[in-house]
Parts: sequence; C-alpha cells; structure tokens
Amino acid sequence: MQLQCPMPKLDFDVITIGHGSGGVLTNKLLDSGVFDLLSNPILDERHDGAFIEMNGKLAFSTDSFLVSPIFFPGGNIGELAVNGTVNDLSMCGAIPKYLSLSFIIEEGLKMKEFWEILTSIKFACEKARVQVVTGDTKVVEKGKGDKIFINTSGIGQVHPKANISAKNIKIGDKIIISGNIASHGMAIMSVREGLEFDSQILSDTTNLNHTIINLIEKFGNGIHLVTDPTRGGVATVLKELALSSGIGIELKQNDLPIDNQVYSACELLGLDPLYVANEGLFLSFVDASVADDFLKTLKQDENGINAKIIGEVVEEHPKQVIIESAIGGKRVVSMLPGEQLPRIC
Repeated sequence: MQLQCPMPKLDFDVITIGHGSGGVLTNKLLDSGVFDLLSNPILDERHDGAFIEMNGKLAFSTDSFLVSPIFFPGGNIGELAVNGTVNDLSMCGAIPKYLSLSFIIEEGLKMKEFWEILTSIKFACEKARVQVVTGDTKVVEKGKGDKIFINTSGIGQVHPKANISAKNIKIGDKIIISGNIASHGMAIMSVREGLEFDSQILSDTTNLNHTIINLIEKFGNGIHLVTDPTRGGVATVLKELALSSGIGIELKQNDLPIDNQVYSACELLGLDPLYVANEGLFLSFVDASVADDFLKTLKQDENGINAKIIGEVVEEHPKQVIIESAIGGKRVVSMLPGEQLPRIC
C-alpha cells in the first residue's frame, strides 16, 4: 500500500520499550502519529475516556486482531481492525459511529510500518464514516509479541427499521452471500506459502456498513439475519446457526461464488474454501418473498457484485447443514475440530 499521508520527521526509526513508558517517548509517538492523524474534537480532548451523545437503541462490539503477516495483499492489520469492528456493528443493524483503538506493539517495530498502519486506519475510518475517540498504546519486549496487535471496540446506533436476530429465521428463508468466498484467507496463505498465480489474490477486507444500511432501509423486516463469515468461514457460521436455532440448512456447491485463483489455491493447499476466513462478506437470511429483489439490489452495490443465493432454511434435518455437491451427491457440513488457518485475522 502506498503511503497517502507524508510521514513526519522523527528522531527515532523504530519503536522501543521506552515508547510504552507513558513518558516523553510515549507522548512523542502519540503526538507524531495517532493524535494528529486521527484528530477529531472528541479524541482531541485526550481524556481517559470519551464523552459521546447518542439516542435510541445502541450496539456495542469489540475485537482483537493479530494477523500474520501484518501486511498482506489487499490490506494490512490497521484497516482490518477498523473494518472488522465496523462490520460487526453492521451485522447488528447498527450505524457505526465511534471506535476505541488500542495497540500492543513489539519493541523493534519500524516507525515506517507503524505510520503505514496508522494511515490505513485513518482512511478506513473516513470510508466507513466512523471516528476513533479513545484508545491506548502499550509496548512489549522484543520476542513477546509479533510486531503489533490491535484491539478495536465500537458503538453504533441501531437503525429503526432493523429487526435482526437469529430468532427471526424461519423455514423457507433464502440464504444470500454478498460475494466470492475465501479471498481473505487465501490472500494471507498465498503469501505465507509463496504461491504465485497469474494475478495476485487480494484480501476482501472492506467496510460493509453503508451496504447493510441501504438494504435495511429498503427491506426492513424482510431481513431476518445478517452475519459475517470471518474465522471458520461460511461453514462454521451456518453450522453454529443450525445448532443454536434448531433449523435445517441446505446449500448447493455450484451456487457458491469463488474466484478461480482462490479455488486453485485452496486445492493446492488441501483446504475447503467453505472453512476459509472472509473479511468483506456477509450472509443474509431473508424472507423468500423479497429474496429476488434483495439480490438484485445487492448486486448493484460495489460490495455485492458477485452476490448469489446459495441455499435455504428447511424443515428437514434440523440442526444440520447439508450441501449438494457439483455432481449431485450430498454431505453433512460440520465444524472443524481445530484451527484450519491460525493468525488469519
């Protein structure tokens, strides 16, 4: 990623343990980066917390990010942290407003890398229209971290037309995915494994809040649930829902959208794309009566160009997810017993 904000001249090139002391070095680090780059009236107060005013029903979410490598094709840990929490709020039907931002930095991280991460955070916030209003920075000794870990928490106002809950799912609901699966996980794995293709596999990390709110505005109660298939992928999310809600789910493998190079990478590494992490996708359970219109509307959005109906909720085989293969056979989709791709988000 090209730096889009000029890096200030500093008297240090790497972050040292002293930058986490709370003293002069900490203030130099924050003043030369975080506060100037992410400046807004609430953050500029530099208080121990943030004073915010919001009305109505609120949604709150928190997440931690420890992806390796911290820079990957299509993004980095900074924008991933912003997008991840923005999207979690969006899945609640909320309009994200404010974020907290906390860093755990390993001694020795180059200031140039930290600046690039901060820059990506700035532009991810601007794109999602959210503000960082409070946060924290700690530095750990070399060998006790992995360059940088980030925690973001977020708060947003639930849209008045949103009625999103797994309890709303009913027999006959259509299941729609917003785009190609497995791109994020395979972008990272292609770097780790040194895989080369005709064109680079890019992470799908992006903010989904504007897309989700537009759909809620139009379809309201017709949207029963939206959820993002991050760690564990599509298979894990659907299996969890089947178990917790007692529903049966049927999928068709031929209907699952996936980029050809991503599919090839999965085959090379022996991975099932259904279980690979995504960071810019969502699954929707929508009333059958609005499904076609919902899909048409979603495909007109930049985040839904490759959207497809991939399955439906059925009365048969409660608590089970069944997928029909390309040749017509059927198999049960279950959860992975362990982590397929560690340090992916």
